[in-house]
Amino acid sequence: MKIFYYLVLMRPANIVTAIADILAGVAIAGIALSQIPDTSLLNVLLLVLSTIGLYGGGIVFNDYFDYEIDKEERPERPLPSGKVTKKQAAILGGSLLLIGFVSASMVGMWSGLIALSICGLVLLYDKFAKHHLVLGPFVMGFCRAFNLFLGISIVAASMSNLWYICLIPLAFIAAITLTSRGEVIGNNRLAVALAMCLDLLVLGGILYLAMLFDLQLLSLAPFLGLWFIINFEAKIRAIVKNNPPNIMRAVKRGVLSLIPLNASFAAGFDNWSFGLFVLALLPVSMLLAKRFAVT
Repeated sequence: MKIFYYLVLMRPANIVTAIADILAGVAIAGIALSQIPDTSLLNVLLLVLSTIGLYGGGIVFNDYFDYEIDKEERPERPLPSGKVTKKQAAILGGSLLLIGFVSASMVGMWSGLIALSICGLVLLYDKFAKHHLVLGPFVMGFCRAFNLFLGISIVAASMSNLWYICLIPLAFIAAITLTSRGEVIGNNRLAVALAMCLDLLVLGGILYLAMLFDLQLLSLAPFLGLWFIINFEAKIRAIVKNNPPNIMRAVKRGVLSLIPLNASFAAGFDNWSFGLFVLALLPVSMLLAKRFAVT
């Protein structure tokens, strides 16, 4: 069925990690899991729908613009294999981005503007920045940083005081994007090593936030430790044996580890139960990753 190939294009396992961004942003904004009023719950659901549209649309356009490359390197994918036409992919991607923008705008003006910015950033990355050595990782990092900011925007008054927290996912996504260099041909030890340095920067940044905001360090530590272990181990393996399978594994681990990273935010800014709620998305994403591509 055509819908299956549409799902392949959208990378549903990755979309689940984007939902975790929204939930982490909600926690950072100060909305507790146990005390979400009906109006805020509706806004949370709208922002979740928004990130599904924005992330899904961005991934679809990623394959749309990589059509010629994928014909050579990944001919089995829906577009180069002819399972989905370029016109169908463009309609799907455009519709998803529109859903993302409209859903966010229903929450508030600032949420809508952030969603519109994400639309621009993902298209900039997909069309121009992706293959740029320096610009690519940071444009993709900004896409994810704005996604966390989208969650924070549920409380507009908190945005001016908390925006810099979004620098953490920016650094980590830049690390994942760096790691992905060479996932087809290998030979990217330096890029993976630089990515590991960014990971350490992320770790230090979260520990600094814990002190700055007097967060519940004991609550967030297990989630942060899980993120560090599953992500860092894969990068070490990719450096020791620098071949495409290990690089792709490191990228996949990095993407999936966004969920425990977001769970650490939820646990620190709210409590361990919110962290577990976010972490519960990890097995969902892992199951989807067995059926659908992540990289």
